[in-house]
Amino acid sequence: MIAQILAVLIFLAMFVLIVVDKIERHIVTVVCGFLVIVVVFGLSMNSLEAIKDILNIQSIFKIEFWHSLGKAEESSMGINWSTIIFIAGMMVMVEGMGEVGFFRWLCLNIAKMVNYKVIPILITFMIMSGFLAMFIDSITVILFLVAVTIELANLLKFNPVPIIISEIFCANLGGSATMCGDPPNIIIGTSLGYTFGDFITNTGIIALISMVVIIFYFYMCFRNQLKGCGVDQIEREEYNLQAVNSEYYAVEYEDASYYPNPKDAITDKKGFVISAIIFGIAVLLLITHAQTGFTVAFIGLFVAILTLIASGKKAFNLIKKVDYKTILFFIGLFVVVGGLEKTGILEMIAGFIGKVSGGNIKLMIAIIIWVSGIASAFVDNIPFAATMIPVIKTLAISQGVPLSTLAWTLSMGTDIGGSATPIGASANVVGISVSEKEGYSIGWKDYCKYSFPATIIVLTISMVYIFIKYL
Repeated sequence: MIAQILAVLIFLAMFVLIVVDKIERHIVTVVCGFLVIVVVFGLSMNSLEAIKDILNIQSIFKIEFWHSLGKAEESSMGINWSTIIFIAGMMVMVEGMGEVGFFRWLCLNIAKMVNYKVIPILITFMIMSGFLAMFIDSITVILFLVAVTIELANLLKFNPVPIIISEIFCANLGGSATMCGDPPNIIIGTSLGYTFGDFITNTGIIALISMVVIIFYFYMCFRNQLKGCGVDQIEREEYNLQAVNSEYYAVEYEDASYYPNPKDAITDKKGFVISAIIFGIAVLLLITHAQTGFTVAFIGLFVAILTLIASGKKAFNLIKKVDYKTILFFIGLFVVVGGLEKTGILEMIAGFIGKVSGGNIKLMIAIIIWVSGIASAFVDNIPFAATMIPVIKTLAISQGVPLSTLAWTLSMGTDIGGSATPIGASANVVGISVSEKEGYSIGWKDYCKYSFPATIIVLTISMVYIFIKYL
């Protein structure tokens, strides 16, 4: 009983400190994780076995950690090292791609394809944001997209805020489509043994349907704000200047020299080609890992090694650029959540949800998707997803509900719920921070005015689809 109270108090303290955001979140989770090990498992439970289970280091040395041997991947209680290694490996690969200018080249090429027209840029950048986030961490996608969007905005003289808000939402939506898109999905996939294919054929379909609706939604929201901007505005200004001074010769907007050349974004042609090949290999391995048996931990480590070898002398610089704060955040988080699971708190929560739903599967799904969606709007969706995984596992066993149905429900709830507010997901925080740094402030009112209704729309679509498809 004392161990349960202590585990809950540490967990609540962690959540409050993360929301308040006065202390860096990786410090919060690591300190709270240390307290769980010392106070809950050590002093209260006096169990070295519990500490061993939570640290879970022994799992790394098992063959099935790197190759599933025909069995489904499933992490034991405690630190999910598959998630940690996979995220770290993908970070190295993405840093390598960014180093050679891959993302900036891609953005500028797409802008050029639509003749630098702002409304088409809005639509194509939303699609690109969602697509890239299916394979690359949404934080990285937003970092590059927002930077290029602001560059184009300064060039074409339009307000980038509407496009940035749309990109952030679509990155979170695209990330919900695959196992490697958003951190909550990585945790769900590695913890429950689901593959890239499992996600793309379930949450991927929901994300695709929702993406069509959301593109239309944001188009209707922003079409008047962006109408007449970009090259249309430049052409109009040039015409006015020429009318005032016949000797004025403005640079015509059709002149390619007026805009940045996408080729100039490539800092290393050889490295660019190699990075593209490595990215293709990563995608191929993820798509086929159910058939090949290679786990996500193996894939993450493999692409990281390939990237480091290809980088040559720059390898050490790439390693330094890895976001170690995020890695530490995950490690501490897994320990704190493991404390709740080990002391039986999460089993009690599952029992409560089962009791409230009265065995009604539709009501249970509605509770999970809306509670996870609303909670993820105000607290980081990563710890919430990690907390709920043991809960849905218990619900599946006690209530006789297919675990996969609850997994897809949790995935959509946490991924999309995090889009509703500026603090709900890491991609939101990063995108808004980069925008403000460049002089374009996005307040809570401006962000929520458009993203909150979009979140309600997608959560509703997700719930209805799950009802129809799985019940």
